[in-house]
Amino acid sequence: MPATIIQSNSTPFEKIAIDPVTLEVIENALRNARVEMDATLVRTAMSPGIREQGDAFPLIADHKGRMVVGQFGSYIGPFLEGFEGTVQDGDMIFLSDPYSVGGAISHSNDWLVLLPVFKDGRLIAYTSMFGHQSDIGGKVVGSMPIDARSIFEEGVRIPPVKIWKAGVYNEDLIRLVMHQTRKPDWCAADLNALVAACRVASRRVIELAERFGDDVYVSATEELLARNYRAMKQLILTSVSEEAVSFEDYVCDDGLGYGPYKIRCTMQRVGEKVVLDFSGTDPQSQASINFFLNENMLRMFFGIYMIMVFDPQILFNDGFYDLIEVHIPEGSLLKPAFPAALSGRTHALGRIFDILGGLLGQKTPEFLTAAGFSSSPHLFYSGFDAKGRWFQLFQIGFGGIPGRPIGDGPDGHSLWPGFTNVPNEFLERYFPLVIERYETVADFRRPRSSSRRQRHPHDLPVPGARHDRHPR
Repeated sequence: MPATIIQSNSTPFEKIAIDPVTLEVIENALRNARVEMDATLVRTAMSPGIREQGDAFPLIADHKGRMVVGQFGSYIGPFLEGFEGTVQDGDMIFLSDPYSVGGAISHSNDWLVLLPVFKDGRLIAYTSMFGHQSDIGGKVVGSMPIDARSIFEEGVRIPPVKIWKAGVYNEDLIRLVMHQTRKPDWCAADLNALVAACRVASRRVIELAERFGDDVYVSATEELLARNYRAMKQLILTSVSEEAVSFEDYVCDDGLGYGPYKIRCTMQRVGEKVVLDFSGTDPQSQASINFFLNENMLRMFFGIYMIMVFDPQILFNDGFYDLIEVHIPEGSLLKPAFPAALSGRTHALGRIFDILGGLLGQKTPEFLTAAGFSSSPHLFYSGFDAKGRWFQLFQIGFGGIPGRPIGDGPDGHSLWPGFTNVPNEFLERYFPLVIERYETVADFRRPRSSSRRQRHPHDLPVPGARHDRHPR
């Protein structure tokens, strides 16, 4: 049953016509609040992955849980539908288990907080943020084992729980969670940073509602969502063909010597809607390269790609989600059955962007791109320094962004535009490291070995997976 929202004021919001100037002011104020969330986070977090690289994602949603500004599609609506409990003023939800939120976060390292924003007894908005924790326990340092056979090997899993309940802090819960990590100081600071960022955004939302009135603020958020819907509708009608097109890509290896794994998608426009169908994608892996792809996350990927390629001025939000229909087969690499391991999911995530480029470029060749570096390599470095103190480093590596008909793509760039590298000066200052070279290898191609037999993932059974193909 869905969550019960407790409000002392049940008066519905009144629909108000919003003039363009007011809408512009509220839109930019929300954009600034989102930037302020990021600024609060990086100034209070401790781990290099968040503090230096920005591996965290904020959002501000309307009172129905639809993202108005942010970086990741809103999971809040589906989450509330499955949360058996109450939501009231003074609550804050904390979670990290991908299976508890349908893949809205894609591995357990991502800690998420959700703050319902109440004003005068009514729920007026939500703010939320999640960030990658450098260590959450598990069998290896960094909690991302390539040889994991289940999510239980990847560290602590946190179901949706209340870190704050009616204004009361759950200290015992946090003490229990921090007991599971090799870096409790980093994790505690990063969690507090996520909380602070959400509280900053909630204050900005309340300030806007006080300035313009609750009804005007809510009506403005609804208009921002509706405007996005109209804009994306036009992009879809002009850029997506009614004729079905397909594209496939592969994750070459699962880290255990099995592969390749195929990801296939067919796209077509049916009326005003885009249909993205991943039928033909291989069954889930026995290892950790599975990517639990939430349908709203895929809608977000598609929308970001469309907006960045065709019209970067459009405010990205959840308004267009009704225009995209998504089909992902159960038990596949993109929708694995519990308790499949998920920590290596960025290999499949990177392929999704290449697949979208391959689909959209077939009918609009002026926007066709080459393949990018199609992954998100991670560096883990840990041990004891000369004084016997434990250290560990998690750092995301980058590659090349696809070339386009008008020229080359950027080198040494992240899949996510906001990510940056950890500065070498930071590494040498806080870790027993000396950086001799940090550079992009131009035109690198990994030679394919002819002596190594490529094994197919279906050579071994996978619990919970479909087995509708013969081993190769």
